[in-house]
Amino acid sequence: MARAFIISADGGSRGNPGPAAYGAVVSENGKILHELFETIGVATNNVAEYNGLLAALRKVNEIDSTAMVEARMDSKLVVEQMSGRWQIKHPDMRELAKLAREAHPHELVTYKWIPRDENSHADRLANKALDGDVGTDAPLQKNFLIERLVSGEKPTTIYFVRHGETILTPERRFSGGDGSDPELSAEGLAQAEAVGKELAARNADLIIASPMVRTKQTADVIAKATGLKVTYDEAWREAGFGEWDGLTIPQVKEFYPNEWLSWVSSAGAVAGTTGESYEDVAARSELALSNLALEHPGKTIIVVTHNYVIRTLVAAALGAPLESVYHLDVLPCSITTINTWASDGLRALRGMSERSHLK
Repeated sequence: MARAFIISADGGSRGNPGPAAYGAVVSENGKILHELFETIGVATNNVAEYNGLLAALRKVNEIDSTAMVEARMDSKLVVEQMSGRWQIKHPDMRELAKLAREAHPHELVTYKWIPRDENSHADRLANKALDGDVGTDAPLQKNFLIERLVSGEKPTTIYFVRHGETILTPERRFSGGDGSDPELSAEGLAQAEAVGKELAARNADLIIASPMVRTKQTADVIAKATGLKVTYDEAWREAGFGEWDGLTIPQVKEFYPNEWLSWVSSAGAVAGTTGESYEDVAARSELALSNLALEHPGKTIIVVTHNYVIRTLVAAALGAPLESVYHLDVLPCSITTINTWASDGLRALRGMSERSHLK
């Protein structure tokens, strides 16, 4: 039986023509597989919308070239033109439509127009791309959070808990998802007990945790306090630090000076030579966050995870450049609270690195 994907795509420019970008979402069986967004230089709104469709179709074709696809867009023009009911007169769009038909077998793709408010996830991704590429003279964005708060839609509330201390934590030694995987220290276990008592009063619906030893131990203590069962998910694993694992920052600077300078200068640089970049961690953690809202709309969730994962999610919730992670830190067994809405994936930071429960 053929796989079936739903894609939603949008695009826009600030000026029409002006600085332009697209956003697109690829889903299967109600779960988001990919969020795509990119600036495309100076272009019109319609050209940007076509670029979003093209990017999504190419991504689906990478996954399964025989899959059925329903393409949902709020652009009546693109939907009618790609469905063959309207002529394509603009030469740029004619070429993009040709590329879209070639990106995935045209007979396997159907097009559906949706109202703009149902396409807000793709729209938000397009704006996310633009926000990192335009100057201060760009038009102000809508206050999406205020709109969502007055809409009455209940958000998914997520309490992100960093695990308790290990023997590596006090010296700030690197401890990644691909490393030695240490246990909690006595202090870390005490911290887990304290955060468990705090979370027991917050009436969560489920617990999800990274499958590493320190997060498992922390989650087990919280589960005992709340009466909830823990589910483990690789998406919440800590960043990989490769050969830096177990080293202090001074040691890394001494043994790997060039790699260190690169890593602290660019969110796209990997740790060491075999680790992950902040961009790698952000890609998987943001996707996991979007899927939590889709799978558990309106629920309250505890996610036991790691410092670098939480920092990338705070940057995403604020709409800040990923480089802002260099100015953030999350303390052991602290609580960082993010709300996210299922309708469009909007995020709101409610609190960060809260440790009032630790005296």
